Amino acid sequence: MQYQDILYDVKGGVATITINRPENYNAFRGQTCEELIHALNTAGWDRAIGVIVLTGAGDKAFCAGGDQTAHEGQYDGRGTIGLPLEDLHSIIRDVPKPVIAKVRGYAIGGGNVLCTVCDFTIAGESAQFGQVGPKVGSVDPGFGTAFLARIVGEKKAREIWYLCRRYTAAEALAMGLVNSVVPDAALDAEVDRWSAEILEKSPTAIAIAKRSFNADTEHQRGIAGLGMYALSLYYDTEESREGARAFREKRKPDFNRFRRR
Repeated sequence: MQYQDILYDVKGGVATITINRPENYNAFRGQTCEELIHALNTAGWDRAIGVIVLTGAGDKAFCAGGDQTAHEGQYDGRGTIGLPLEDLHSIIRDVPKPVIAKVRGYAIGGGNVLCTVCDFTIAGESAQFGQVGPKVGSVDPGFGTAFLARIVGEKKAREIWYLCRRYTAAEALAMGLVNSVVPDAALDAEVDRWSAEILEKSPTAIAIAKRSFNADTEHQRGIAGLGMYALSLYYDTEESREGARAFREKRKPDFNRFRRR
């Protein structure tokens, strides 16, 4: 595959996959997801690679989620909602290598979900985490909700989704969403340090451990599949379209007219 939206680099047993759309805050479209899936598969089954690092180009954003310019109802790719998110989240879990999210700037919406699904999240002090789905007529009805609750607890996960607040790197660390926070200038070195520690360990033991952790939450993959069909139906409603339009027009959405009485 010829990559348009990502960069792929291998050095010293570490594969770094970079979402390379800084002009869009590294938001993903259908093409981006396909390239990420291909790169994760390539790295995941390469015996010379022991760690995969997922990051975003530039210093403004790790990933701002789905690209709203490619979203008018359904998105612009394949899959239940026009984005193969079920496949993308699954491959992060399925590859037998630890996947580290390296975060500078915004990890919002679908970007926050990517951090949730990765094995580790290491953040610079500039990082900001949070959800926007209910503000823009969307939601992640799979790993981004159910698995998030496993990580930060039910009450905090509901707060994150229902209120759509922003959380600093330090706040994310305190709630367990992040493993380590360092100054932005030290982020690359911190990820290198974690990667070097992983590479010293038995790859087979780590692969078995990852499968074992995943087995406990594997039922959530089925929930995600069902949820994405519900989301697809929701995207075809005027309520969801109002959220997407308001985002593009840089105004507050008017959801009051859709409240059930």
